[in-house]
Amino acid sequence: MYVGTLSFDLLLGDVRSLKEKRSVVRPIVAELQRKYAVSAAEVDHLDLHRRAGIGLAMVSADAGHVTDVLDRCERLVAGRPEVELLSTRRRFHGDDD
Repeated sequence: MYVGTLSFDLLLGDVRSLKEKRSVVRPIVAELQRKYAVSAAEVDHLDLHRRAGIGLAMVSADAGHVTDVLDRCERLVAGRPEVELLSTRRRFHGDDD
């Protein structure tokens, strides 16, 4: 069993309220969940309206599959024009951990 996690630190564009922030972050989280069958949620900077932290996790029997899906998720978030990806943190846990 292999577990991969990925966390994104995002700077949001012209967002002036927490309500506007939700309208930017929710579609990203929903698309990650729908396209890649990962668990995803907003997990950091909850009280700041121009910053967001999104975390995701997945489990697979194949290490290569975990790496491939995490790469695709990172490209999806980095390609969103309404956010700037400040940093990404990736963790990988296998049977040897």
